[in-house]
Amino acid sequence: MLLKHHVPPFAKSMNQPAHARAPLRPASSDPLAAYGFVLDEASAHRTSGHLLVTSKCCQPFGLLHGGVSALIAEDLASYGAAIASGYNRVAGIQLSINHFKSAVIGDLVLAEATPAKLGKYLQVWNVRLTKCDQSNTEIKTLISTSTVTLFCNFTVSESDKNAVQFIKEYSKL
Repeated sequence: MLLKHHVPPFAKSMNQPAHARAPLRPASSDPLAAYGFVLDEASAHRTSGHLLVTSKCCQPFGLLHGGVSALIAEDLASYGAAIASGYNRVAGIQLSINHFKSAVIGDLVLAEATPAKLGKYLQVWNVRLTKCDQSNTEIKTLISTSTVTLFCNFTVSESDKNAVQFIKEYSKL
């Protein structure tokens, strides 16, 4: 399902960083697509994306739901780990997340995952979520950090071949 991407007015006048460009593809997974998350980059060394906070991804008090932050963290780490392991299947086995600041409806949240350890069977990825200042997108505030540990190099079954192709397409961004 392709979602229409909305770029906040304050981001349109900038030099078109990744989070301000029109998305090249829909969000990386169906749950994240429902929230409007867009994957901007996918590689073995960095995965990133962005989310315009709407009521769909907020808890009852109008703040970005911590579960959505965790979903973003695991999704980005999983993509990077799958690419780093040669497009083999991976599974998250541990997620730790710390929330420092809130994001509210209308905030642009940027997400970036980088590997801390790329092992043959275990990988650890660090994920940072920041929000852009609405008057100056160069000013970013850290809202959460996560550490995701993944078990890697599962054999890819026939039923998983489409998922591998999907990841390969994202890694060509």
